[in-house]
Formats: sequence, structure tokens, C-alpha cells
Amino acid sequence: MRNIDVNRLIDEARFNRFHWTVLFWCALIIVFDGYDLVIYGVVLPVLMQQWGLTPLQAGAMGSYALFGMMFGALFFGPLSDKIGRKKAITLCIILFSGFTVLNGFTRNPTEFGLCRFLAGLGIGGVMPNVVALMNEYAPKKIRSTLVAIMFSGYSVGGMLSAGLGMLLIPRFGWEAVFFVAGIPLLLLPLIMFFLPESVGFMIRQGRTAEAVRILKRVEPALQVQPDDEIELQMPAIAAAGAPVLQLFREGRALRTLSLWVAFFCCLLMVYALSSWLPKMMASAGYGLGSSLSFLLVLNFGAIFGAIGGGWLGDRLNLPRVLVVFFAIAALSIGLLGFKSPTPVLYGLIALAGATTIGSQILLYACTAQFYGLAIRSTGLGWASGIGRNGAIVGPLLGGALVGMSLPLQVSFVVFAVPGLVAAIAMTLFCVHQQVTAATVGEALA
Repeated sequence: MRNIDVNRLIDEARFNRFHWTVLFWCALIIVFDGYDLVIYGVVLPVLMQQWGLTPLQAGAMGSYALFGMMFGALFFGPLSDKIGRKKAITLCIILFSGFTVLNGFTRNPTEFGLCRFLAGLGIGGVMPNVVALMNEYAPKKIRSTLVAIMFSGYSVGGMLSAGLGMLLIPRFGWEAVFFVAGIPLLLLPLIMFFLPESVGFMIRQGRTAEAVRILKRVEPALQVQPDDEIELQMPAIAAAGAPVLQLFREGRALRTLSLWVAFFCCLLMVYALSSWLPKMMASAGYGLGSSLSFLLVLNFGAIFGAIGGGWLGDRLNLPRVLVVFFAIAALSIGLLGFKSPTPVLYGLIALAGATTIGSQILLYACTAQFYGLAIRSTGLGWASGIGRNGAIVGPLLGGALVGMSLPLQVSFVVFAVPGLVAAIAMTLFCVHQQVTAATVGEALA
């Protein structure tokens, strides 16, 4: 009988073609996930004018997708631990791509909101699953970096939304940008063929031969003969008891709650800015084209924030990096409301994107590394699902602030406060992490 330590093999593997494949397809899924999500902020000014929406009505309509994302994350995260990540991801793609295309055929706010809600189920459900899959196969030395690069597809999707909005809306109307979202449905057969299943799920299902074939792609140097009897060792591939309760056991309760608070605050900032930045800048005197360019810069900055933060997290300490990022987010957003030269304004928006959308990406990486394989999808799903409440509050809060006609400075300061709260939450996470590590060290001594 030959034993193979699966975790050690994956951790020590060299980055190769297999990792490129997983990274490419997961990133591509997130590109369209981000496109489908940010698209609302792109069409919002046009919809408000065409359908005569008040700011509060527009904010509520923007929250339909976010309600869907909350339920999608809470449902598809734990579901994938039972049916496999590949099936869960496939179902999510069908939901978010199909119903986003249908958005282009809607004729009133009710139909629009229903399609956004159903698309949101897929958008929210796919995020924790692709993060968990990428995290599971990534070599340990570059795990945070790879997850950050993959999740930067969200920002690329946001940039595509803004760029195509500037190009297509004046020529073909707002409906055109929704039709582009059908591309993932066309690519679905390729995604299902190239995307691997979770090796932990295969081992749990007793599919040892399939798992070995995947592991030989992870580490080509692995030599397995046809007549070898293989036992794959992978601790904690199944949770004892209810997976949700496991998030609070073995000293995880405070850090789980800290992650939930950080997710809530981070997603509030992300979706408040994504939904209302073009409208607020248009109200400040900028044209639609230039106000959409701010959304483009916001997502462009996020790419550098995510990849740079992931690189720092692999070399320093990811939770501490997040503390600094959230503090910078609060400062940069607070300064957006004050009159600044155009280059400075663009710089602040890029910095805000780097430390809000970028921090959201890093939070997923941090959460995936914190929880063990048996409860990883559940942990990611619940953190994301709880965070979606912040995403729901963000557009509603923006609508309320715009409806009250408050000075721009006050609105952006209100948007900045969650950054400080998130920084405090991650500080508590770091402190508890140090205390736990010291306690374990004393017990082993």
C-alpha cells in the first residue's frame, strides 16, 4: 500500500500548465461575474432618466441582485461541499449569464429587478466556489497571489462593463451591454471540460483513480504504476457535524465574526461606489462619459491592489495587509468629496478601488486560507453571504444620500466610515491569531 500526502504534494508542487489552466478558467468566470455585477452602475443614469426612477427606487432596484447574491452564496457554498465544486459552478454560470441576457429584454423595473435577483443567485454562488477551487490547487508559496490574480478578473469585468457602456449605450441603447453577458453560456462546454473537480471532493466520493490522475497533472514528477495500491491521505476532508457550526468551533468564533464584519463593511463600500460613483460624479458636473471613466479607473486600481496585496500577503501577513488596506480605503474615499485637481481625483479613485475591491479579493483569499478543506466552501459562502447584506445596504445608502441632496463631502465621508470599522475587525482577527498561535506553541513546548 502506497500512501500519498495530498496536501503536501499540492503545497510543494511547482507552478505548471495545470495551474495555468485552473487560473485561466477561474479568472474568466470571474471576469464575466464582475461584468454582470458592475453593469448596473453603468446603465443606472440612463435607466433613471428613461424610467423616471427616484434615487431611492434606483437604489432598491440595484439591491435586487445583491439579495440574490446573498442567498446564492449561502446556498451554493455549502451545496458544493455535497455535489462538488464543478457542478455548483456550472449551475451558477447558467443562472448569472442567462438571466443577465434576459435583462436586456425587460420592459419595466419589476421585470428588470426579477432578472437581477435570479442572476444574483449565480453571481453570489460562483464566487466562493472558484476561490475555494483555486485555493485548493495553488502551491502554498504563491497561494494568495494566485487567488488575487484570479479574482482580479472581477475588476477586468468591471472595466469591460464601463468601457463597453461608453461604446455601446450611445449607439445601441442600454440593452446592448446585457447581451454581451451571454458569452459564458457559449463557453460553458469548454469550461466543463477543462475545469477540474475538487480533489478533496473526489477523495471523499471514493474516486481515487480520478484523483490520482489530477494529482499527476498537479505534480508531473509523481510516479504511479498501474498495479500500485494507492491510499490518498488528506486530513479533514469531511466535517464532523453541521459545517456552519464548525465555523465557530476550535477557537474560530472571534475570527469568523471578524471576517463577517470585514466582508459586510468592505462590500458596502464596493457596491456603494460601483452603483453610485457615476451618478454622483455626473451630479457634480461631469458628463456621462467622464463619470463612467471614474468607474473604469476604480476597477483598474483594484487590479493593482489585489495583485500587490496578494504579493505582500504571501511575504508578510495577509490579515495585517488588510488592516492597512482598509485604513487607506477610509482615507481615500473620505477625500473624494473634496475639490481636487483632476489627476489627484483620478489617483484617489484608483486608490479607493485598490483598497476596496482589492480588499474584497484579499478577504476571499484570507478566508480560504483560514478554514480547512472540510468547511472551506461553507466558510467562504457564509462570509460572502453575510457580506452581501453590506452590498445590499450600499446602493440603498447611496440612494438615500443622493435623495437627501447632501454635500458631496458628507456623502463620501459616510461611505468611508465602514473602512475604519473593517480595519478594527481585521485588527481583532490579527490579535486573536497571535494569541492562538502563542497558546498552541506553549502547548507543544
